[in-house]
Amino acid sequence: MIGLAIMDLRARGWKIRDAFREMSPATVWLLCWSIGGLVVMSAIPSKRVDRIFPVIPPLCLLVAVQTARLLRNEEQRVRKSRWIAATLLLAVLFTIGYSASRIIGGYRDHRDALSIFGRQVREEAIRNHWRYEAVGSTDEGLPLYLMRPHFLKPEVVIARWNSGEIDALAVPANQTLDFMRALDGAKRRFESAPRSNLRRPNYVLLTH
Repeated sequence: MIGLAIMDLRARGWKIRDAFREMSPATVWLLCWSIGGLVVMSAIPSKRVDRIFPVIPPLCLLVAVQTARLLRNEEQRVRKSRWIAATLLLAVLFTIGYSASRIIGGYRDHRDALSIFGRQVREEAIRNHWRYEAVGSTDEGLPLYLMRPHFLKPEVVIARWNSGEIDALAVPANQTLDFMRALDGAKRRFESAPRSNLRRPNYVLLTH
């Protein structure tokens, strides 16, 4: 999209004011939606990838608007089509390279550790007929992997465990000793694999 914008400005002799003046209200709205969404998402401390999804539709529509605008001139359509094709090719190559680096880095750093941990907990719970819950705060995806609606507060978990309502509990590894002191008969079962380059704790499963 940036490449198409540079091409358009170059064709105008870098007259930015003229470019904004000729924009339709719909294009201005898409531009404000995109920039406003990016600013809001950047201000949110938690950088989850799914939070950028609302900005993707206006950005895609802006690319379509830019392409249609560049191809409007019949005399320069062939030359600009080549530039658009080159820009699209670079975007595809960049996307493939970035995605590949993220996937390789994810495998190397064990980003799937909580997913594996959640699957192990579910399998053990089915095999042993456990009623299980989880305590945590930073890893918002863990309840999803454990098939639980949400994290429980420590005081609620302790009361339910000691009354016999919970058979197994997933807790942050750095809080394991504190929970084992508060939970009657708690034993350490297994721990999730360490995740590299993440300042977040592993998780441990405690059982009776």
